[in-house]
Amino acid sequence: MARKALLGGLLILATFSQAALAFDFNDVARRAKELAGKPYVRPDTPLPKPLTDLNYDQYKEIRYKADRALWRSNKLPFEVQFYHPGLYFNQIVKLNLVTADGVRKIPFQPENFDYGRNNIDPDKLRDLGFAGFRVHFPLNDKNVRDELIAFQGASFFRALGKNQVYGESARGLAIDTGELSGEEFPVFREFWIEWPRPEDRELTIYALLDSRRVSGAYRFKVRPGDSTATEVKSRLYFRDGVGKLGIAPLTSMFLYASHQPPATDDYRPEVHDSEGLSVQTDGEWIWRPLVNPKRLLITSFGASSPRGFGLMQRDRDFAHYEDLDTRYDRKPSVWVVPKGDWGRGRVELVQIPTKDATNDNVVAYWVPEQGPHAGGTMDLEYTLFWQANQETRPPLAWVAQTRRDRGGVGRDTDNSLRYIVDFQGGPLEFLKPDQKPVAGLWISDNGEILERQLVRNDVTGGWRVIMRVRRADDAKPLEMRAVLRNGDDNISETWAYILPPEPR
Repeated sequence: MARKALLGGLLILATFSQAALAFDFNDVARRAKELAGKPYVRPDTPLPKPLTDLNYDQYKEIRYKADRALWRSNKLPFEVQFYHPGLYFNQIVKLNLVTADGVRKIPFQPENFDYGRNNIDPDKLRDLGFAGFRVHFPLNDKNVRDELIAFQGASFFRALGKNQVYGESARGLAIDTGELSGEEFPVFREFWIEWPRPEDRELTIYALLDSRRVSGAYRFKVRPGDSTATEVKSRLYFRDGVGKLGIAPLTSMFLYASHQPPATDDYRPEVHDSEGLSVQTDGEWIWRPLVNPKRLLITSFGASSPRGFGLMQRDRDFAHYEDLDTRYDRKPSVWVVPKGDWGRGRVELVQIPTKDATNDNVVAYWVPEQGPHAGGTMDLEYTLFWQANQETRPPLAWVAQTRRDRGGVGRDTDNSLRYIVDFQGGPLEFLKPDQKPVAGLWISDNGEILERQLVRNDVTGGWRVIMRVRRADDAKPLEMRAVLRNGDDNISETWAYILPPEPR
C-alpha cells in the first residue's frame, strides 16, 4: 500500500506492508554508542541576528501553516507541525521520517511558516533547521486535532490528556541538578518520527540524546487518551562518570498556595502548575506539598525500587485559582511508573526561589544509589502518565489540602504557625460512625508542637488534622509529618511538609 505526504513542497512516497520498518531503537542505540566513543562536540549553529533579537511576543507570531502539516491529507489519526528557531529556542534539531522504505530527512522550508508582522526575509533562512515539533491528535473532538505532545528547545517535552492545558514538562535526563558545580543539560540532537497506519492509536518517536558526559538512545511511544501515556525506553552510554544522575526528570512551577500565601497582592488565591510531590514506595505513600523557598532547597525520600512518583496538581477547583487565561485547574499531573527493578536510590525534589510564574522552579527525579562510571551503560524503561480526570492517588486516605495561618487571635506575636491538613477518601469512607482515627504526628528537632487536634470534616466526610507549631531557629528548615491510623494500621498517606528556612 502506497502513502503520499506533501511536506513543504516535497512529495514523500512510502510503501507500507506487513514487513517491519527499516529503522528501530537499535539503530539509534548504535549511533549513541558511536557518539559516546568520541570526544564531546558542543552543537554550535548560530542563528541569524533577526531571530536572536526577537522578543517573546515577536517569536510567538511565527507560526507553522496548519495546511502544511505532515499527514494533513493522508487521513491518519496524527499530524505533525514544526517549531521555528528563534529567541532562546536556539538549538537546531534534525528531524527525520521513518517509513517502510527507509529514513527520509524532513527539510526546513521557510515558506511553510507565517512570520506575522516580523521584519524577516524568509529567503535568508533556507535550510536553517527546526527548533522542534508538535504532534496533533483529536483528543477532545473527533473533528479537531489538538496538540498532544511537543518537543521544543532540545531538552524538554510535554504532553496533554483530555481537557488539559500545558503545564509541567519532562526531560530525557538530568545531571547534577542543584549542584554547586553547575547543571549539565543533555539535549536531543535528532529525532525520527515513525509513519503511523490509519488504524494506529499510538505514535512512535525515536531520539538521540547527547551531552558532555553521556549519549543515549530514546524511544517514545505516545498513547493519547484521558490520561495520555508516554512510554519511554532508553539506553545510555557514559563518556565519564556522573555524580548525580536524575532519571525521569519532571519540571514544574510553584509560586504560592494556601499553605504559603503570596508576598504581594494578587487576585488569584493560588498560582502553581503543580502543588505537591507524590511518592509510592513498597510500604508507604508520601505527599510533600511544594513550597517557594527563599533559597535553594533540596530534599529527598530514600526507597528501594520505587513504585511511582510524580509532581501532581490535585486541586481542580477553578475558584482556588481564578485565572481565566492560564487555567491552573486544568494543568496535568505527571505520574512516573518505573518498569523493572531500579534498585536502591532516592526521589529528589529541587525547589528554587522564584518571584513570578514565568520560571519553572521545581524539579523532581530518581537518583540511583550507584552512579554511572566512565564507559558504563544503563538501560531504563518507564511510563509517564499525563493526568487530570483520573489522577493516581493512594488507595489510602489522601491529602486534599494544606492550609496555614498564625493560629488565631493573639498568636501573631509568639512566632507560631498553625497548619490545617485535610485527609479524605480511602478507608475514611468506611469508618463506622463511632470510629475515630488517630493522628500520628512528628516534628524535627528544630521545632515543637504546641497544640494538636483531629476533627471530622462533615463537608467532605474526611478528617482534619490541626496543629500549631513553633520553630526554634528560623534560619533552619522545619520538617513535619502527619498520618492517620486505625489501630496499628496506617489508613492515610504520609503528609511530609517542610517549612523552608528564612535567610538571616
